[in-house]
Amino acid sequence: MEFLILLYGLPLLYLCFVLWRKADKKRDQGCYILDYQCYKPSDDRRLSTEFCGEVIKRTKNLGLLEYQFLLKAIVSSGIGEQTYGPRIVFEGREDEPTLEDGISEMEEFFHDSIGKLLDRSGVSPSQIDIIAVNVSMLASFPSLCARIINRYKMREDIKAYNLTGMGCSASLISVDLVQHLFKSYKNMIALVVTSESLSQNWYSGSDRSMILANCLFRSGGCAMLLTNNTELKSKCMFKLKCLVRTHHGSKDESYGCCFQKEDDQGRMGFYLGKDLPKAATRAFVDNLKEISPKILPLRELVRFGILSLVRKLRLNSKKGSGSARPTINFKTGVDHFCIHTGGKAVIDGIGTNLELSEYDLEPARMTLHRFGNTSAGSLWYVLSYMEAKKRLKKGDRVLMISFGGGFKCNSCLWEVVRDLEDPNVWEDCIESYPVKSTVNPFMEKYGWIQNEDLSTFKIPE
Repeated sequence: MEFLILLYGLPLLYLCFVLWRKADKKRDQGCYILDYQCYKPSDDRRLSTEFCGEVIKRTKNLGLLEYQFLLKAIVSSGIGEQTYGPRIVFEGREDEPTLEDGISEMEEFFHDSIGKLLDRSGVSPSQIDIIAVNVSMLASFPSLCARIINRYKMREDIKAYNLTGMGCSASLISVDLVQHLFKSYKNMIALVVTSESLSQNWYSGSDRSMILANCLFRSGGCAMLLTNNTELKSKCMFKLKCLVRTHHGSKDESYGCCFQKEDDQGRMGFYLGKDLPKAATRAFVDNLKEISPKILPLRELVRFGILSLVRKLRLNSKKGSGSARPTINFKTGVDHFCIHTGGKAVIDGIGTNLELSEYDLEPARMTLHRFGNTSAGSLWYVLSYMEAKKRLKKGDRVLMISFGGGFKCNSCLWEVVRDLEDPNVWEDCIESYPVKSTVNPFMEKYGWIQNEDLSTFKIPE
């Protein structure tokens, strides 16, 4: 009898042990945001209308047509007067950037945001197991990642990753990297640092496809702590539900629409091509196709499938050639939309495609107005706006959508773990938002340029 119990009991105990190990492993593979801190540069770096006009006037080789183009671009950008630029512009040295300018710009951000993040969260540098830094247009030696490790004297066995060339969607790539590491290591804390260096990429030439970047990109960044330690779950803010990355680098049009390059005179800058809207739309659609089944309820997917089938049958029978194309209601699975502030056209396009309301688009519009396009860091300013407005309640689901050169579209879904209301970088201004109008005062001050004649125009003193 004892032999039979042993014979049948051991395999059963082994099976239970295997199932427990799998369940335990899966439990520790979650990815949570413990805390995050956006960066607000000092007030002496604010790009007011008057100062921007001075920068444009001192830019060599600009003529009336370029002035008119810049005026139209800035006025329609959705950017206000309180955004921030690199110190090199305020020092009047944008024509002669150095490597040290780029490094100093990043170190100023690192010291402010990482220091505040660690102090508020109570996490010491020695507790950090993973660090991932993404700054696309600045590569230094030692790496930016190594500079942070040295400043905060982090452990010798820290897993360090320094990402460059990933564009505006790089922060979600860093999150994806960390969540994959979490699948192999338990009870980890990761520091993700995301920003962009403008010092060496502030364009001072006359190529329209490159001066456009000066109208959109602004200084900023974010530092965040991620963890898979379930003991810290009660302190966490968000849980990652899924993340989808779409890369169209194999398509020549998509690959060539965004480029860091030099113009004909050797001036470094960031090129934005005419194929950019088309490339973004294609990547966006493909990304939605993959993430939709992961985040939307079955009833919505079935509804969309039935309507699509009915429309197809009607088209085949030539009885419904004018019937509208069915759309998916993303609000059935998403409560808040965190959209990359790539520009007013980007926000409008996503809003139209997803049939979002002005309430849904408000966080992205106001972030663009207050901070501009801070590249990979922009998503976290939008998220911070939602938190400052006390919109994020326990159980809410937040969809992040970002775009980047290459061309890429990355998206992810976060679940709010607890009610959130920290104003972060919006503390001193959240009460004044949303603003009634995002019209830039450039038109009021420089609108006269539109009426100038090319043959008689002279640069004003």
